[in-house]
Amino acid sequence: MRIELRHVSKRYDAEAPSVNDLSLSVRDGELITILGPSGCGKSTTLLMIAGILPPSQGDILFDGHRVNGVLPKDRRIGMVFQNSALYPNMNVRKNIEYPLKNMGVPRKERAQRAEEAARMVQMSDYMRRKPGQLSGGQRQRIAIARAVVKRPGLLLLDEPLSSLDANLRGSMREEIRRLQKELGITTIMVTHDQEEALSMSDKIAVMNAGELQQIGTPLQLYGAPANWFVASFLGMPAMNELACAWRAGSLQLTAAGQAIPLPGAAAQELGAIREGQAMRLAFRPHQASLVTDPVHRLETDLRGRVAAVEFTGRERLVHVRIGDATVKAYAGMAESLDEHQEVAVRLAADYYVFDRESGANLRLPAASGRTEISETGDMTFAKQAAYSR
Repeated sequence: MRIELRHVSKRYDAEAPSVNDLSLSVRDGELITILGPSGCGKSTTLLMIAGILPPSQGDILFDGHRVNGVLPKDRRIGMVFQNSALYPNMNVRKNIEYPLKNMGVPRKERAQRAEEAARMVQMSDYMRRKPGQLSGGQRQRIAIARAVVKRPGLLLLDEPLSSLDANLRGSMREEIRRLQKELGITTIMVTHDQEEALSMSDKIAVMNAGELQQIGTPLQLYGAPANWFVASFLGMPAMNELACAWRAGSLQLTAAGQAIPLPGAAAQELGAIREGQAMRLAFRPHQASLVTDPVHRLETDLRGRVAAVEFTGRERLVHVRIGDATVKAYAGMAESLDEHQEVAVRLAADYYVFDRESGANLRLPAASGRTEISETGDMTFAKQAAYSR
């Protein structure tokens, strides 16, 4: 099933819209995740797609047909919530069969389809048990089986793993992705967990304050974030940032007072900026290396002191104090590092520069011009004017 949202908004009375002018498309058989913090409008969007909430404006289309007035039961959807919501007085078999019973499916076919769905989620041996006799992960598997037993065209997942512990979340991510690929069901999942989104999705739509910030593949969003919100929301450890301004052809670090001359190509990318423009110099920990020997330092290196060292197994995550800011970079186990030691942080070529006022990625020229939804899965950017921080 193909899903399309065209300029969809949801507003309650005179409040600011929970969802504002949202347009996105999901191809048949695709798994897309709507990702964002609490209150960003992602669950509201899912409920509008399900037909539980009516949109205040805009159109929702299933396979090209407008479904705004269609009841949830007539939309060919299966839905799984954060809470598995199983009937405690029914065993597993009856829980899975229940939607089929409501649909008027004959008893023999109900039993056959329930067995098939239970087998898909590897729960065939538990058909006689009640929900209270199952673990959290097992209950969620049954909830998924109950959703897919209807053979829906669209599967909607609303924070399906957030109530599980870390180990169960990892295994359930694999189970959901395997099942979705096996059945070829178009799937829309809502989550605030970036790890879930990055590991499971064909595409990710990042939302903030009711606005779509960016949509693309996990690799595209991680490597080429359209604005500072997307960059800071994706990735662990979090993106490093240093306040700076553009002065006399170089980046002037606000706190440390250090001028960072940029290589020719990078300077050309930033050619449209104005003198004194406030910006963020940003990079992920793996986009930097530490230089401990003063002899090998370059003019473009960031100078600072070691504030703390975290052991992560194969390497160490080093906190470096630069002016009044702290950034993180990885170092090998063989390097000698002491607290308060002077070091330099050397950036890789793929660092980022964001405008402080608009949040726009200044090293991503396409971000200001593309607002359409791409049917080919190419990266799509939200309107830059919509984001301000």
